Amino acid sequence: MEFKRTKQIKMRHLSAFVETLRGGSLKAAAERMFLTQPTVSKTLSDLETILGVTLLTRGRGGVSLTREGAVFRQFAEQGLAAVSHGLASLDALSAGRAAPLRIGTLPSVSADLLPDVILRFAALSPATPVTVVEGPITDLINGLRAGDFDLLIGRMGPPDRMTGLTFTQLYSEKVIFAVARGHPRSETTDAAALADQRILYPPPGAAIRPLVDRFMIERGIAGYSHQIETVSGAFGRAMTLGAAQAIWIISQGVVADDIAAGRMLALPIDTDSMSGPVGIMARAEEEPTPAIRLFRQALQETSKRSDNI
Repeated sequence: MEFKRTKQIKMRHLSAFVETLRGGSLKAAAERMFLTQPTVSKTLSDLETILGVTLLTRGRGGVSLTREGAVFRQFAEQGLAAVSHGLASLDALSAGRAAPLRIGTLPSVSADLLPDVILRFAALSPATPVTVVEGPITDLINGLRAGDFDLLIGRMGPPDRMTGLTFTQLYSEKVIFAVARGHPRSETTDAAALADQRILYPPPGAAIRPLVDRFMIERGIAGYSHQIETVSGAFGRAMTLGAAQAIWIISQGVVADDIAAGRMLALPIDTDSMSGPVGIMARAEEEPTPAIRLFRQALQETSKRSDNI
């Protein structure tokens, strides 16, 4: 029976299911797959018929997973990821080159640890091309599940999105209040005393947003009246170092070079409660390729040399 059902399930079934979840609705899935909405709906119904269970409930607000759908999601995403990885390897083989290593990363890692890791990996595996994509944690995790990335490097994602993924901690990173050197509030020790300042705040979906929100609640801070939400490193740096003299709530790794160069400093506010693990995320139960093993080795060696752990 299981073999028969497996034979009946096609790539279009898995793609429709996963893309509906990623887009949040049948309409979004149809647009992403360049199909009509009725076609996507029928494909999902066919999949549910094959499996003999209901995977999704439909409503005006979009779709939501049933208990059975939550279980099946992990395996559907892993299946698509495996095929994607296989196609990339075949393309590389036919082109006479090594399969590329695709890395997703958060801004704090991109700015601090990753450049040295790439240099170390190039010494270990000089023939392997590397693609690096930076973005919000939710988008990166979706990409990892879909096979767009081989590894992610950053803070752990929300618990409900980590099912089917592994996390190997490299080091713990602080979140700080960064200001330009010479800022008039550079000696402030109380976050509540910054109510009249222009504050750059992590938006919903940012990996550090839950930590920052909890920090504010613990100190009875409802928010800042001059608050701008952003994850842009270029914008944050311009607002902090420019005439705006903004105060930037950001992972320390993003501004580590600015602090080392004397352009910025961290306010002497106790932010230990916002510290969190940074590590490697990968798909569970997937055998790592030699290139992935070497990249993990480069990460471990570089993070140790940087005294981050």
